[in-house]
This record gives sequence, C-alpha cells and structure tokens, in this order.
Amino acid sequence: MQHEKRFAACAAHSMPGARLKAVAGVLAVAGLLTMPVQAQTNGTEGDAAQAPVATLPQVTVQGIRLDTSIQQLNESVDGGALGSKTQLETPFSTTVVTGEDLERRQVTKLGDVFTLDAAVSDNSAQDGAWANYLTVRGLQLDWQNGYRIDGKPFLSYVTVLPYEQLERVELLKGASGFMYGFGSPGGIINYVTKRPTDEPVREVSLGYHSDSIFRESADIGGRAGHNDWFGYRLNVTHEEGEGFNKSKLNRNAVSLALDARITEKLTWDMQALYQHRKTKDPEPTIYTGLYAATDLPSPVRNNEKLVGDGTFVDNEFRYFATGLEYQLAPTWKVRTDFSHATTRTRRAEEVIFLRNQAGDYDDYRSDYGEFYQFNSWQAQVEGRFQTGAVGHDLVAGIAYQDQHTDLAANGIYKQIGTGNIWSQNNNAFYTSGTMDTGLGMYRANTITQKSVYASDTLKFSPEWSLLAGLRYTNYEQRTFTPAGAQSSVYKKNGVLTPTLALMYNFTPRTMAYVSYVESLEPGTIVGSTYANAGALLDPLKSRQYEIGVKTEQDGWSATAAAFRIEKAAQYTNASNELVQDGESLFQGIELGASTTLGDWFLGGTAMALDTEYKKGVANIGKRVAGAPRFIAAAQVGYNVPQVPGLQLYVDAKYTSSTPLRPNNEISVDSYTLVNIGANYDTRIHGYDTTFRLAVNNVFNKKYWMYQYSDYIKAGDPTTVSLSASMRF
Repeated sequence: MQHEKRFAACAAHSMPGARLKAVAGVLAVAGLLTMPVQAQTNGTEGDAAQAPVATLPQVTVQGIRLDTSIQQLNESVDGGALGSKTQLETPFSTTVVTGEDLERRQVTKLGDVFTLDAAVSDNSAQDGAWANYLTVRGLQLDWQNGYRIDGKPFLSYVTVLPYEQLERVELLKGASGFMYGFGSPGGIINYVTKRPTDEPVREVSLGYHSDSIFRESADIGGRAGHNDWFGYRLNVTHEEGEGFNKSKLNRNAVSLALDARITEKLTWDMQALYQHRKTKDPEPTIYTGLYAATDLPSPVRNNEKLVGDGTFVDNEFRYFATGLEYQLAPTWKVRTDFSHATTRTRRAEEVIFLRNQAGDYDDYRSDYGEFYQFNSWQAQVEGRFQTGAVGHDLVAGIAYQDQHTDLAANGIYKQIGTGNIWSQNNNAFYTSGTMDTGLGMYRANTITQKSVYASDTLKFSPEWSLLAGLRYTNYEQRTFTPAGAQSSVYKKNGVLTPTLALMYNFTPRTMAYVSYVESLEPGTIVGSTYANAGALLDPLKSRQYEIGVKTEQDGWSATAAAFRIEKAAQYTNASNELVQDGESLFQGIELGASTTLGDWFLGGTAMALDTEYKKGVANIGKRVAGAPRFIAAAQVGYNVPQVPGLQLYVDAKYTSSTPLRPNNEISVDSYTLVNIGANYDTRIHGYDTTFRLAVNNVFNKKYWMYQYSDYIKAGDPTTVSLSASMRF
C-alpha cells in the first residue's frame, strides 16, 4: 500500500507564556489547599490480582519508574506462544511501560510512550495516518501486523488508543515470527487493557493539555457475588478542546472488562473497547522527495502556520475479545481466545511537497477512507513435566486470523495551491459526505493466517536451560478490483519460523542468554511491469541473533544486549525482475541501568547502531534510511523529603542525525529534547488524591523529526499537561 506513505496529519499541543503562568497559578493554589491535609508518601494502590491476559514476554526492562521499587525481572508473565515464564526465563529484549508511568508523563502519542528507551526513535504524530509510526533498532514497525491488544491482533493505522485506559504497554524488540507469525523484524507492541482486581477501584480524573484541551475520565472496578466470583472494570473518557496549532479534538472512549470464576478450575474473561476520535485541522506531514538541496531548511515549529483549512481525521475503533481457561492439573492448563477488531476512518489530510531551501512548497490535499477488520482465534495448552533429570516447560497451540481491508474507490488526492513554511497557509479544501458515504468503499483484500506452534524449555540444571520453538504457518491473500472482481490470489503453505535460545543463570537474579529468532513479512504477486510478472514470491524471512545479560538486585538493575538483524528485501534486478535476495543489516548494542540512592532515582539507556544496505542494486554500503547512529536517554527523579508525597523528575533524550533517504544525500539533524514533571500524592477529605504536571520540550527546541523515507514533520513546541485524580 502507498497511501500510508502519502497522507499524514497530526495534532500536538503547546501553551504560550500567558497560559504557562496560569497553570503555575493553579498549581500554587492546589498546593495551598492541600498543605494542611495529612500527606502520604505512597499514592499507588496495592498489587491487584489480574485475570489471565495474553501479554508479550517481558525481559529487558528499559523504562525507569519514579517510585521506591525497581522493576522485578522475576515477575511471572504470559508470553504468548512462549507461555507463562518469568522475565528472567525469557531470552529476548522487551520494554514495559506501566500505566502509572503513562499517567505520570501524561502521554498523548505513541512516540512519547517510549521516551526513556534508547532503542526507540519517534516517527509518530498524534493524529492522522502517522499515529503509530515507530522505529525500533532502526527498523520501522509494521502497522498491519506489529500491534496487539492483550496479545490479539488489530490494525493500528490512524488509531490512537486511550492510554488512560491501559494497564501497561509492552514492546518486544526484534523478530517475532515464532511468537506471533507475520510482522516486521523491528518488533511488536502490545497494549494491555485494565482488568478487574480483587480490591475495589473508584477513581475520577480531570486533565488539561495545552492550549485548551480538557479531559474527564472515570475508572470503576471490583468484584461481586459469592466468593467474589464475578469481576468488572469500566473506564470512560471524554476529551475535547483546541490544540496549540488551532487543531480541534473531540474524543470519547469506553472500555469494559469482565471475568468470572465459574468453578475452581474454569475461568472466563471478556474485554471490549470503543473509541470515536475526531480531529479538525491537524498538522500536515512534509514530503521531501522533490527537494534537490542537500540540507533541509531551518526547522520550524509545528504550529498553525502550516495548517490549511478543511482538513480532518475521523476515526472509529471497536475491539472485543473473550476467552476461557481451564486448569487441567496443578502444572497444566488450556486456554482458548477469540477477538474481533474494526477500524473505520475518513480523513481529509494535507501533505506539503517541500521544493527548496527557502521553504516554498506545493500543497496537496486528500479525501480518503479505509475500513479494517481483524478476527482471530487461538487455543493453547501449557504444562510442566520431568523426564529424568531434565525439566520441561511445554507450550503448544493453534491459531487462526483473518483480515479484511476496504478502501475508497473515489478517493481524492490533488494539489490545491502553494505556500511557504514560514508564512500562514491560506489554502482551503473542504470535502462533502460522511464517514460512510461519498467514497465508494470496496473490499480491496483479504488475508488469512493459519498456524500451529510448539515450544519447549529444557532445564538441565539450576543454571542451564535451552528454549526451542517452531511455528508452521499457512498464508493466503486475495485482492479485488473496485468492481468486486478478484484480481489476484496468493497462497503459501508450510512456512516455518523457528526460535532457539541458550540461557545461563549466574544467580537466581542474574541471567545471560544467546538467542536466535526469525520474522516473516508477506511476499507478493509480481506486477505486470516486471519481466517475471505473475510470479508468486515467497514470504520475506529475516533473522535475528542476540546475546545479553540482565540483573535485578536490591536497589538497582542493569541490562546489556548485542544484536544483529539481517532483514530480507525485494528489489528490481538488471533484467527488470522483482527478486528477493536483497538484504539490509542492523547491528548494535543496547545498555540500560537504574538505581535508587536515598531519595534520588537515576536511570538511563543507550543504543549504538550500525546499519547498511548489504545486498541489492542500489545504495550498497549506505546507512539505512531512518536509522540513527546513536540514541541516549536519561532520567533523574527526586522524592522531596520536606514535602511527603512530592516527586520531581527531569528526563532527556538525544537522537543523532538520521539519513532521510536511502542514498544518504540528505539527513535530519540531531536533536535533544528535555522534559520535566512533578507528582504530588496527598489526601483531601480522606480521599487519596494525585496531582500531576508534565512539561515536554521544556526549552522549546525547534527540530525536524524523521517519519518515513523522504517524509519529515515539524517538531512539537513546549507542551504542558496537568491532571488531578481522586480515589474513593
């Protein structure tokens, strides 16, 4: 598909000086009101018993939390096709961002979720087609196959999930073919929704985001019935207002989670999520494919000057999942899950075609729509047993998923005028019709995946263990014309994706590993313009090798990993044939550490990355577009002893220059962003209350941000977020 590269829009938010002063005044008043009230140092709730959920394997935790705890690598997690293992037992690198951290930093877009992970570079915008563009280890994630909710697939294009309704966000770095089937070797993101807890949840929140966006939300949950057999969790959010660039946001989201302990051995759970999110006048993306100079113009801020009248993004997302789990024996269980997800979008977006260093551009507008649907089913058995002196952790299952894509036959994409990035955009283009009318929607393609998988972790001693797994996949893709006629059929059976890992535990808290895993990306039917037209190409198979060590000690933790990813690629050879023996190489080192020193919390991550177009026709030996050479992130936090419950923090992230094109003729300059914030936990009239302040890009840095090959966006200016939550 090309439309994901052509159209983009986003809305981000900032606050001018006058409103900054207003916010400071509000904080001062809040402080005066709460000072006479008894404060407490811990505003978090106790650990809540969670219903079983499908999550990604959590291992190399790179995020730093501003509380008195260190991430526990011994915590048990559900690793999908790998089964339930502790983080120390899982030989892959993963970042976990908790819901607590999402709330503390007032996250509004995907790139900000992983601010503290140096392996991740931000390509996202808050709205529009670029909402879920992210680069991990120099590879962009696959918006068709690279995103999950509770381990189940959905298509993330355009959709920004309600972060305030998530328990955490997980990132599995690198190839994931064995765990989840098709997907980019960059990694997989899994959003974990909030579930019923044993302790009652009663929380309301009010939020503000510059310039004048206000949010109200409620989180209610608990258990009922005999022996608390029934659990529920309801989250509701409304957000509305105007951003700093005059973009207008209206968002309504609701999620419901239920579970039932039917018998001592049988449990049931259900999750549902609905969100309607509409943005008017979002920012444009900037295309540089026609730009001839070797240096970009001086950066401009993402502001109202870039926005022309008439643009909008109207996105409606639905998700439903349900599952049953049965405990066969003390060490054996079986689980089955079904999920259904739909994404419907109507968008009239703006793309600026930058022409020269003076900032002149051609203004292109689109009127487009798409509808995506995912259905999935999975059954899995998991158990432990012994054969002589060797222990086994066995996981086996079958999985099915189908995807349907509807596109607009009557979409519009045309130039409507010209402009300059330093002058007000006065071009206007208005569309007619609704989300469901005027576009001539038709079924463009269907994709089906059927898989069988199994893995076994063999434990030879308390120190040594070996993981071996294999997935067998049948794949089918059909495409159709706007008139409804089938235009192509692609089938490939028996595609194998293995994984293999050797692990050594120096101590129960320190583990080293070496692992190998593959990823799969769909092959294609060669088009009519090639000499081998009609040929059926195999799925693209990439390979990842990783060696790492991680330790979790009292008061500190550290991780280190070295990786090599050989990404397969297709290209046109000298005989005008589309072939698949191309390759790009990604290799690097990741480091992470965090510690507690009295009232201080310190942590940081770093990644050094070397990339190269290794095989193919063009750009051999060049760095891969979108892959920075070095990224570093750090955070310092302080629990103020004079004001119990008050936490202050500052974090910074440096991203080195990034090649904008495969030929490396032009690059996006390096930049550093600094954020500050504060949390204050107290009690008001006997109720636990938390005030939060987050200021992003505190020095108002101007910068260009890489989004895609030959696509950039203007960096967001200083933004301010303020919230208050009360628990009843």
